Formats: sequence, C-alpha cells, structure tokens
Amino acid sequence: MTYLTATTIDEQHLVAQIRQATTKANRNNVTRTQAYLAFYLEHQEVHWALLAHMVSRNGGWSMTDLKGEWLPLIMDAQAIEPFFWFLERCNWLIFHDAYPQLLLYAEMKRTGTDLTKLLAPLGVSIFMQSYWQEFLASKDSGRISHALIVNEQQYIEQRVVQKPFTLNRIFASFAFVAQAALSMNQVLIPYKAHPTDRRLSLIGLNVHHFPAVNSRVQIGKSLYQQIFGDRFRFEKIVSYCSRIPHTGSRADYWPHLFTPHYTPPFTEVEYQFRLDGHELLQGTPKIYSPRLQDAWTDYGHDPADGVDWFRDEKWHKVVKEPASLPSIDSDSYVRSLQWIEYGVKLVSVIT
Repeated sequence: MTYLTATTIDEQHLVAQIRQATTKANRNNVTRTQAYLAFYLEHQEVHWALLAHMVSRNGGWSMTDLKGEWLPLIMDAQAIEPFFWFLERCNWLIFHDAYPQLLLYAEMKRTGTDLTKLLAPLGVSIFMQSYWQEFLASKDSGRISHALIVNEQQYIEQRVVQKPFTLNRIFASFAFVAQAALSMNQVLIPYKAHPTDRRLSLIGLNVHHFPAVNSRVQIGKSLYQQIFGDRFRFEKIVSYCSRIPHTGSRADYWPHLFTPHYTPPFTEVEYQFRLDGHELLQGTPKIYSPRLQDAWTDYGHDPADGVDWFRDEKWHKVVKEPASLPSIDSDSYVRSLQWIEYGVKLVSVIT
C-alpha cells in the first residue's frame, strides 16, 4: 500500500509517535477498550470514541464466551480458535485504523492546526479527510461519528469480512448459524437506570446480517442513537463505563448471573438448567464467564493489508442517513439467555 509521506521532520516524528502509541494500546481487547474510554473522557466531543468503547466491550464478552460456560458445549472445539481470530482481527484492525485518527485530532485540537494531510501517511482512507476538516470547524459530533462508522466497517470489509477464510470457516459454519438462531449475536449497553436499582439495566440490539456492510453501518448508527439519543440514559452509560473496568467477563454487568471464577461442572452428563427468569435456580452455581486474560493470550497480528476502500461517492450519502433498528432490553436479553440454555441442554442430550 502506497501513501503520501509527511512533508516535514516534525510531521514525520508526529506520525511515528502516533503509530507507536497505537501499537502499544492495541495489545489486546482490554487495552484497546480502555484506550477508547480514556480518549473519550478527555475529548467528549468525539462521541464515536465512547461508541467504540462500548462495542469493544461487547467484542471482549464475545471473545471470552468462546471459553466460557456454554459455547464450548455447542461448538466444535476446532471452530473456537477461528472464531476468536475473527473477533480479535476485526477489533484489532478497527483500532489500528481509528485510533491514529483520534490521536491526530487531539494534536490538532491542542495546536489549533489542520493536520488532516497526515491522515494519508497514517494509512487512513481519503474518505475521512473532509469529515475531519469539517469537524475542526463545526464540532458536529453526529456527523463525524457516522463517517467513522462507515469508514471502519469498510476498513474491515476487504481485510476480514470478505476473506475466503471468513466466508467459508466463520459465516458458513454451523456455529455461526446456531448462534444467530439462539439469539447469541447481540450488542449490550449496560447502565444503572435508577440509583436504588440493585442491578444494571440493558439496552442494545440483535445483530443480523453481519456479513453485509450496510447492515453493520445500520447497527453502528443505531447503537450511537441508543447511547446519545437520551440524555438521562447517556449519563448513566458514561457512569457505568467509568466505574466498571472492562475485564472481558460478563460479570462486569450482571454479576448476579455470571462469574469470572471457574467452578467444576455438575457430575451429571446432561447440562442442568441454571436460569429462572432474571434469577438463578436455587442451589445452582453462576454461569462461568472468564476474564479475557484468563481465556486468551495476546494475539500476534499480521500487518494490515488492503488498499483504500473509497471508490463510490454514494457513501457520503450513507453518512447522512439516519438509522434506528429495533432495540432489546433486559427482559428480551434474559429470554435469549434462556433460549441459549435450551440449546445447550438439547446438545448435551443428543451428544
């Protein structure tokens, strides 16, 4: 991939610093998730950083599910590693592309200088240059967020989603179809709706048609609206993100059901039900959901490949389009957990 070079020694030094900082923060899902939040808290006009933090939390939960209580019981052991690669590669690539943009913006904000010409040496699509230039003047948080949503989904399109390995080993697999059937493909946003609530509430959405880039853009825009569209809920979401460090375990949001601590399984051959609505059945242990550090070691990535994706002006129109996919709440999430249990139970009976 060929890009323009920075024109001065100072600019070359800045590009090198940004690349170094990005590599350091891109070590694993926990470090990149925290980096998004730290950036957002310092630059709250960049809404996308908070959206990315929350989506990255969900990516971590999906990664640890692969080594948790349920998925190893319904997935072929040979499928677990490819699924982790898919989740981790998408998470890594988006951070690799987006975080340099955030750091460059921070430098432009600090110096009051338009440095958007350095997006190209940082490997960022030409699609983003005009949006960052506009944002410097307008501070239109929604517009730059939508542009970043489009850009990052396009960035992983050729580099992961449309790779033959992904199409044949991930999307065409029984495990991917089963997860969709059991409503396991969800993005969740936790928040404490009222100060007296004992448990966190959830809002989010079911993820359908992930291989289609337009669907992923719609998902991103809808999540953005869920986070920022209601001021009361938004403040509660920020409070959750700031109070509860991301570990990768689903105990981060519902410790009454999930635990990061492994307990030996029941002695029975068949899986025994655990859930009774929002509660655990009396006498049953919590559902194992490990921390990322206990589930996976850091993954060594190949360099990002591919060429600039931007070829069609229609994507500028897509940035302007609103999106509002149907949301899910705590009750619908509990129903999906019960469906997962039924599926796990069925597999344990027939195998």
